[in-house]
Amino acid sequence: MTTGSILSVRGLNIQFGSRSVIQNLSFDVDTGDNVAIIGPNGAGKTVLLKALLGLLPYEGEIRWSPGARLGYVPQKVAADRQMPIRVHDLLAAKARVLKLHSRSIETVAAAVDLTPEVLTASIGTISSGQFQKALIAFALLGEPNVLLFDEPTASLDELAEEKIYDLVERLQQEKHLTVVLVSHDLSIVYRAANKVLCLSKDMVCFGPPREVLTPAALEAMYSAPSKYYLHRRGLEPMQSDKVAEHD
Repeated sequence: MTTGSILSVRGLNIQFGSRSVIQNLSFDVDTGDNVAIIGPNGAGKTVLLKALLGLLPYEGEIRWSPGARLGYVPQKVAADRQMPIRVHDLLAAKARVLKLHSRSIETVAAAVDLTPEVLTASIGTISSGQFQKALIAFALLGEPNVLLFDEPTASLDELAEEKIYDLVERLQQEKHLTVVLVSHDLSIVYRAANKVLCLSKDMVCFGPPREVLTPAALEAMYSAPSKYYLHRRGLEPMQSDKVAEHD
C-alpha cells in the first residue's frame, strides 16, 4: 500500500461458477479521493463494491488502511417501504447495534437535512429523494471516513438527483471523506471525481477523468458510437451525460 493510500487492490478476480466477472483488477485509492466507477451493464460495478465491503468471495488482494471506516449506500434496499416503520426507527436500529448515543441520530439527520417531520414519518410516505437522504444518514452512523455509493440517484428525477449529488459533495468536503461512487452520469464524473475506474469485459482504465475518458475509450467500453452533448453547469462539449441507463 502506497503512502497516502486508503485502499489498495491487486490482482482482483471475482467469478460466479464458471462466469468471470472481474479479472486481474488493480488500482489504488488515496485518502480524500472521489473515485467514480463507470461501465456497461454486467461489467461488475456492484460486484466490485460488495467485494470491497467484504460481502463476496474473491481472489487477489483488497487492503484497506487500518483506520478505514466504511459506510455503504446501496442502489436498492430489500425492504417493504409500506411497512409502518418511521425513518427515526430505521436509524435508531443501527444506532443500537453500534451502541451509539441517541444524539448520533440527530447529528446524521442534520448532516443530510432530514427535518423532524421526515424523521417521524413512515418510510412509505416520504419521497424517493428523502428516502435516499435517510439511507445516506444510515450510512453515516458510526462516523465512517469512506462512503461507497452504488448509483445513489437511480430512482430519482433530475432535480432530486442534483440535490443528492450536491449533498454528497458537501459531505465529502465537510467530513473529509473518501468517496467511491458508481455512476452513469458523466457530468457528475467530470464535476466531482478526481479519478475514474472504467470497467468492461474488453478493457479497464483508471486515472483522471479527462485523461482516460477519451472518445475512443468510451466507444470501446460501450461498443457504440459516442454522442456529444453539452454538460450541465457549463462544462465544454464532451460525451453524452449518461452513458448508460442501466447498471
